[in-house]
Amino acid sequence: MHDRDSAFAPVATTLDGMNIEEVRTAPRSPWQNAYVERVIGSIRRECLDHVIAVNVAGLRRVLTAYVTYYMRSRTHLGLGKDTPSRRPATPPSAGRIVAIPEVGGLHHRYDRVLCENSRDHYAAAR
Repeated sequence: MHDRDSAFAPVATTLDGMNIEEVRTAPRSPWQNAYVERVIGSIRRECLDHVIAVNVAGLRRVLTAYVTYYMRSRTHLGLGKDTPSRRPATPPSAGRIVAIPEVGGLHHRYDRVLCENSRDHYAAAR
């Protein structure tokens, strides 16, 4: 994902060779750059700075897991500390809080469960 600057032209052949779809911002829409930079920065800081991808398949697997985490577990201040895929608030009577690892344990989602042990809920959450 990048703007329409000609500086990205040499990258196009590399992206094609890696079978990666190139996405450009709309013409004459510099305001979109801030959103693109924010997404790329979040992916880099919260995910790619902490893993080593040895091949394209591994990178895709990590990025797919991160996007799933980003959409259903990571809270966003701009959404009133909710996730893009809304989730219901659970009352304290719903059980104790357990950590559910996501993105290979890099991040965690916290849920209330009535299960006796956290492994039961982890298996149910997957």
